[in-house]
Amino acid sequence: MTIKTLLTTSALLIASATASFAECSWGKEHVTMTCSAGTVFDADTNTCKVVSG
Repeated sequence: MTIKTLLTTSALLIASATASFAECSWGKEHVTMTCSAGTVFDADTNTCKVVSG
């Protein structure tokens, strides 16, 4: 192998590893559900349910 091939392969490997690490480390997001007035979020069905009463 030539030095050019080794450098290109190394660069691609490092870029791939860096992208994978960033995605795994920073992918932890907290999402909140907002329901309209008169409804509440039901975690079992992941929908908004009308409040009765």
